[in-house]
Amino acid sequence: MSSKKKQAELREEKEWEKIDEAVHTSENFIEKYQKQLLIGIGVLVLVVCGYLAYQRFYVEPKNEEAQIALFKGELYYRMGQDSIAINGDGKGYNGFESVISEYSSTKAGNLAKLYAGISYANMGKYDKALELLKSYSGKDEVVSQLVNGTIGDCLDNTGKSQDAVSYFIKAAKGVDNSVQSPIFYKKAGLIYRDQGDYDKVIEVFTTIKNQYMNSPIAMEADKYIEEATLLKAGGAK
Repeated sequence: MSSKKKQAELREEKEWEKIDEAVHTSENFIEKYQKQLLIGIGVLVLVVCGYLAYQRFYVEPKNEEAQIALFKGELYYRMGQDSIAINGDGKGYNGFESVISEYSSTKAGNLAKLYAGISYANMGKYDKALELLKSYSGKDEVVSQLVNGTIGDCLDNTGKSQDAVSYFIKAAKGVDNSVQSPIFYKKAGLIYRDQGDYDKVIEVFTTIKNQYMNSPIAMEADKYIEEATLLKAGGAK
C-alpha cells in the first residue's frame, strides 16, 4: 500500500474518531442536562400555546367587538357627521374615541384612529387630528400616503407650512396617481410660492405637467411655472 493511501486512511480514521467523540459528548450533555432541556422545551410549548390561545380567545373576539362598534361610526363619518362619529350618538354608539380607548390593540381600534383623525381635521381641531393620525399605523400604502397628505393639511393650517411640504411631497409620490398626486404636489407648490422658493415651484409644477398631464391641475401648471420664472428673474436683477 502506498504512503499516500495510508495517510488518507489515517486522516479518514481521525475524522471518524472526531465525529464519534462529538456524538458521545452530545449524548453525555443530553444525559446530564436532560431535565433542564425538557423544562426548557415545556416552557417553549407553553409560551407558544399561550400566544395562540391569546390570539384565538382574546384578540380575535376583541377585534370582532371593535368592528361592530366601528361600523356605525363609519356611517356617521361618511355622512359628514364628524362630531357624532367621534363622540357618539347617545343611542348605543359611543364614538371613535371610545373604540380607540377600549380596543386600542385591535385592527379596528387602529382604524378608528384614522377616522377620528380625519374627522377632527374636518372640524378644524388640527392638533388632536395630528395626534391621532401620527399614531395610526396601516399597511395599505395608498391609505398611509393619504394620511400623510392629511397630516400636511393639519400642519399647514397650524402655521407649520415648512413641515407640511415634506408630507405633501411624500403623499404625492406615494399614491402616484393622476387624481391625488397633482393635488398634493400643488399644495406643496403653493407653499414654495409663498416662501419665494421659485425653483421649487417650477420643479413641482413641471412634475405635474409632465407626469400627470390628464389632470385638470396640469392644465394650469404653465401659469405657475411662468409666474415663478418671471419672479425668479425679477429677484435676480
